[in-house]
Amino acid sequence: MIVSWGLAQLPRLLGELGISAPLLVASERWAGKGLGIRTKARWTEVPSEQVAAAAESVGDGVVALGGGSAIDLGKAISAEADVPVVSVPTTYAGAEWTPYFGIRDPARKMRGGGAGAHLAGVVYDPELTLSLPRAETVGTSMNALAHCAEALYAQGHNAEADEHALIGARLINEWLPKVVDAPGNLDARTHLLEGAMHAGMALGGSMLALGHAMAQALGGRYGLPHGAMNALSLPAALEFNNDAAADAIRRFGEALGTDDPASRVEDLARLGGYERLRDFGVPEEDLHEIAHATAGRAGARANPRPATPSEIAELLRSIW
Repeated sequence: MIVSWGLAQLPRLLGELGISAPLLVASERWAGKGLGIRTKARWTEVPSEQVAAAAESVGDGVVALGGGSAIDLGKAISAEADVPVVSVPTTYAGAEWTPYFGIRDPARKMRGGGAGAHLAGVVYDPELTLSLPRAETVGTSMNALAHCAEALYAQGHNAEADEHALIGARLINEWLPKVVDAPGNLDARTHLLEGAMHAGMALGGSMLALGHAMAQALGGRYGLPHGAMNALSLPAALEFNNDAAADAIRRFGEALGTDDPASRVEDLARLGGYERLRDFGVPEEDLHEIAHATAGRAGARANPRPATPSEIAELLRSIW
C-alpha cells in the first residue's frame, strides 16, 4: 500500500494508482473539502448501510475521507465494486490498514460487516486532525493503542508487526497527553498521527484479541464510540491476559514507560473522560448477553487465553 503525507499528495497518488474519477465517501462536514481531484460522485451519508447503492456510482476507485465510519464504508464499497480504495483519515483509528470493515446504520449500530477491501493507498495530513474534539482525539487514539497492545499477543502476531506496535505505543503514550494539553499544536498532532499509523500497520500485520472483541460487542449493540469502548475494555483484557502473554505485556508496558500498563491505559483513557461503562448508559443486566456476543467474535478466538462467556461477563462487570 502506498503511503503519502500531505493532502497535496492525493492527486499524485491517485495518478500513480491509475484512478482518474473515484467516488468520494465523506460526511457532510468534509464533503466540500478541496482535494484537488476530479470525482465521479460523492456519498455523504456516513455511516450508511447503503453499500450497494453507493457502489453504483463508484467510478474507477474510492477515496474515503474521514474517521473510521467513512473509511469502513469506503472499504465496503471497494469490496462490493471490486475497485481500489484510498483512505484519508481524519482521526487516529487506523481502519485504513485492514481489509475488514463493519457496517453501521446512521444511529451507529452495527448492521453487518465483511472483508475484501482492495487497500491501495493512504494519505496522512495532521492538519485534518486539528479540529478533532478532545473526546474523539482520545477515543480514537485509545483504539490505536489497543491495536498496539493486542498485535503483540494475538494469535498470528509476528516480529514485524511487533516492531510497529511498540513504536506506535511509545508515540501515542508520549504525544496524546501533549495533544490534549495543546490541541492546536500541529507538531504534537503529527507525532500522534505517526503513532496511529504504526498502530494501524501493526493491526494490518497481526490480529485483534479480547479487548477489541468486547469493544465491538458493546459498540455494535448500543451505537457507542468504538474508541471509547476500547479505552474501557483494554485494561481489563490486559489483566486477564497477563499470565498467558506475560512477555508481550511486559514489552507493551516498557513502551508506555511503566511496569503497570493496565493502569497507564486507564490514565490515558481518563484524558477523554472515559472511566466506566455505566457512564455510557450500558445496562448492567445486559452484560451477560454482551459477554456471549463477545465470546463469538474473532478477536476473542484469537486471544492468547481462552475466555468463557462467564469470564467475559466478570471482566465487563469490573469496568461497569
